[in-house]
Amino acid sequence: MADLTSFHAEHHRASSALERRAERLVDALGRPAVALGLTVAVVLWIGLAVLLTGPDAVARPPFAWLELIATVTALLISMLILAAQRRAGQLAERRDKLTLELALLSDRRSAKIIELLEDLRRDLPSVGERHDPEAAGMRRPSDPKAVLDAIDRHAQADEPTGSELDVD
Repeated sequence: MADLTSFHAEHHRASSALERRAERLVDALGRPAVALGLTVAVVLWIGLAVLLTGPDAVARPPFAWLELIATVTALLISMLILAAQRRAGQLAERRDKLTLELALLSDRRSAKIIELLEDLRRDLPSVGERHDPEAAGMRRPSDPKAVLDAIDRHAQADEPTGSELDVD
């Protein structure tokens, strides 16, 4: 657990101060209280504008200002969300690579343990000699390229053909 914590801490240290601020701001803006506060602010703005300028003043400056503020705010929030998602994507990619490396290491270790057990079985005089094809296959670690090729072949076989996609 400590290694995983240090993994995340390293990712946090590698980020710039601006990226950390953007993430904190996106976290703060993503809370329901902010949506409620914005809704109340817009309703108050519209209510005050109607009271001060009359009900037929929708085209007058208070409403145009509200539209401009809302548009600029939406643009800024979108940019902040994209920046935070990019950082989260980088962390997820590093985590995926770590998981893959650990799985490959575990596969090699398992193969070595099976190899040692098979050697031990052959060396013990009290154990009769027998051939175990499954254990013989497990003595070798998996070939990542072969596994990836098999996954790709399986994915291509599952994809619909062009004729299945045609809709009349």
